[in-house]
This record gives sequence, structure tokens and C-alpha cells, in this order.
Amino acid sequence: MSTLQQHRAAIVAALASVPAIGIVHDRERHADSNAKFIAQYLYTPPAGSVPAEPHIRGWWLRRAATAERSPNLRRTVNVHTWAVRGYLAFRDQEATELVLDDLVEQFRAVVRADLTLGGVCQPGPLGASDDASDGVQVLDAGPVIFAGVLCHSVLLQLRTWSYL
Repeated sequence: MSTLQQHRAAIVAALASVPAIGIVHDRERHADSNAKFIAQYLYTPPAGSVPAEPHIRGWWLRRAATAERSPNLRRTVNVHTWAVRGYLAFRDQEATELVLDDLVEQFRAVVRADLTLGGVCQPGPLGASDDASDGVQVLDAGPVIFAGVLCHSVLLQLRTWSYL
């Protein structure tokens, strides 16, 4: 498996490790109808959850960019930038915005606790430059229409490093 595939699998595993995160896809998904699209993100929560009935709750990730750098003569590093997008059906009376915020913070904590994602990635340069952020960054959040359904959406960014 290539390093890129290993990084992708490790991010998916970290995201899926968050309890009640929902459906996690290893890539951005599409469908030719709203019904098929919804089916790909339809989450059935465990008993006693809020919201209690099946609803959209899902995530995908995409490699958004890769930069190759040679910080010295002996090493070359690939810096992969990942976009992670999450959706959660909007239910004001159940404070679903806060539910999504909590899921995001749990994922951020998982990555913060292990920046190498189980030893798959190298640690980043820890602030050596403006584009060297560590951990999961929240880039955008707000309501969207997703497959014809009003949802909360959040866009996260994560960088992974691998030395060649």
C-alpha cells in the first residue's frame, strides 16, 4: 500500500473511532438521486441517542493538496493536506449544532493524542512555518442543503507528513 493510501486509511480509522460519529467514507461520495445520496449517509443511532431516529450523519475525506519539500540534502518530505467534511441533519429542538461541535472536538482530541496516526505518519515540523499546523483545523461550519435536507456542515483540515 502506498503511503498516501496508508495516511487515508489511518485518518478514516481515527474518525471512525469517535463514538456515534456516523457513516465515514474514505472519499467524497456522489449519487444520481437525492434518495441514493441520503442512503449513503443515513445513520441509525443507538437507542437513547439524540436525535433518536435515522438521519443524515456522515463524513468524507479528500486529499486536497500535496507539497514535496527537501528541508535538507538527505531528506524529502511529502506534506499531504486533507479535507474532511461532515454533515449532520439540522434539528434545532435537539441542538444538533452542539452535537456536531462535540463530534468535531472528539475527533480533534483523537488526532491530538497521536499525531502519527498509529505510526503511519511522521510528526509535522511543529510550527516551523505558517502552513505547518498540527492537528485538525476547523476551516468552516454552517448550514447547507445536502441531498435536499437542511444539515449542519463542517470542513476540517489535517496535514500528514511522510519522509521519502
